[in-house]
Amino acid sequence: MALTISVVLLLLILAAIFLRSGKLKLSHAIVCALLGFYLASSSIAPDLRHSLSGAADVISSVRP
Repeated sequence: MALTISVVLLLLILAAIFLRSGKLKLSHAIVCALLGFYLASSSIAPDLRHSLSGAADVISSVRP
């Protein structure tokens, strides 16, 4: 659950930065948010969650 919150927070911060800098239009942000909601409720959601979790595990296991 902590991974989900941190990814959502990161994406929210990035979207806010893009909106403020003018590189992301409000309509584009709304479309992206709607796409996220539709993906979350689709049959591919468990596979996406598993893939993101695996990628986070790989990234966290890398030592600098």
